[in-house]
Amino acid sequence: MTSILVTGGTGTLGRPTVARLRAADHQVRVLSRKPGPDRVVADLTTGVGLAAATGGADVIVHLATSQGRRDIQQTRNLLEAAGGVQHLIVMSIAGIDRIPLAYYKHKLEAERLVAESGVPYTILRATQFHNLVDRVLTSQRFLPVVLAPAITLQPIAVEDVAVRLAELVDAPPLKGRAADIGGPERRPVVELAQMWKRSRSSHRPVVPLRLGGKTFRAFAAGAATVDGPAYGRITFADYLG
Repeated sequence: MTSILVTGGTGTLGRPTVARLRAADHQVRVLSRKPGPDRVVADLTTGVGLAAATGGADVIVHLATSQGRRDIQQTRNLLEAAGGVQHLIVMSIAGIDRIPLAYYKHKLEAERLVAESGVPYTILRATQFHNLVDRVLTSQRFLPVVLAPAITLQPIAVEDVAVRLAELVDAPPLKGRAADIGGPERRPVVELAQMWKRSRSSHRPVVPLRLGGKTFRAFAAGAATVDGPAYGRITFADYLG
């Protein structure tokens, strides 16, 4: 039985990942700032409690994110505490080396820290989650229209990403990146928005949104999608139900 510590285990990706790992009879603990069943209390940002939390873990699955610059310090703190771990699996985002978003630059720096740490590791990049697309569209609920960026995405279900993470737990460290994974379909966001609109019984028109700048051009050029066969099986329509 492998002893696994999951950071971000109570989050959107963390919950299905923890459930899948436990279903495979792994011993799983969740790192959290708040106590609870099968949790170990520690703070990634300050480093308080991390040494004790990582003690005894064979594998660490690092899913936590601040969605900002704190990702760098959190990764640095985790690496300092995880010197004896056999395998560190780090979740990242497809296209972060090609899309000049500030958050992506922070994720890329966190990847660099992991690669140079000497800790046996694997980095997995995935495309945007279905629930992120849903959240972006839902956030416009007070607008008279639904704005849809004129780009194509390849969204993936968190359940599919959890399957891949579980596969990596059972494999030796790659000491590099695993193949990027994406959802089963590449679709223009306008189409995704139309699907979302029907599922939510909305009557607002979907309006394509085109912006200037390097970031939009990178998304429009397909930097957020992945090459090769799709890994995920759950489509956005499946997610919407």
